[in-house]
Order: sequence, then structure tokens, then C-alpha cells
Amino acid sequence: MAIQQSDVLYTAVATAENGRDGRVATDDGKVDVVVNPPKEMGGSGAGTNPEQLFAAGYSACFQGALAVVARKEGADITGSRVTAKVGIGKNDEGFGITVEISGSIPTVDAATAKDLLEKAHQVCPYSKATRGNIDVTLSVA
Repeated sequence: MAIQQSDVLYTAVATAENGRDGRVATDDGKVDVVVNPPKEMGGSGAGTNPEQLFAAGYSACFQGALAVVARKEGADITGSRVTAKVGIGKNDEGFGITVEISGSIPTVDAATAKDLLEKAHQVCPYSKATRGNIDVTLSVA
């Protein structure tokens, strides 16, 4: 379900120059990075790339969703970590991405960790945005 513009609490603004081989910066100056294609895609790999930025955002957002779910479930997730692996490759339409989310929750058993990750996947805004568009797999680390 989409949110109404009047319900938006915060809007991030970033501008890219020269696409995947240039620079990306936010309007507040907190992010200002050189982007280059990775060596695996024929680039210099000197800067970051959109997949790394997406992985960073997705893992942080998912960790936040995990915390929300854990509070609701009464679960202790102290020391938990979420890792997002974002892959890019060719598909029938040009290029596409895949995401692997791995969660480590040392304070709970594997079955509980899996349940918490699956519930976080239902509420994470990144997961909602990608659902039905890209393959996202979940695993317990």
C-alpha cells in the first residue's frame, strides 16, 4: 500500500553526475562519493557503486525492521547483524539485481531467528519496495 505525499516524514535527495562512472551526493552533503563500475563489470573499481549503496541502505533498513519486530515479539536481538548482498547481472531485459539478506541473531535459536527475519521482511520498506520485482532470499547466519 502506497503512502500519501502528506504522510511523508522525511525525503532523502541525492543527485548523480555521469551515472555509474561519476559522483553521487546528497543535498545536505552527508554523502558525497565517487562511483565507478566494479572491476568485475569492466570498471576501475576505484569508487563505490550503486549496488554497494543499495546493500548498505537495505541492510540498515532491514535491521531497523528486525528491531521493530523483535520489540513486538518480546525477543532480545542484542548483538544482531544484518548483511545484504546485492548482485547485478544480465537478464532477458538487460540487467537485473538479486538480494541475499543474512541475519545473525546470537541471542535466539535458529528457528526463532528465521521467524524474526521473515517477519522483518514483511515490514521492511525496502523489502516492500522490491517485492515481486527482484529475487530476495533470507538466511540465518
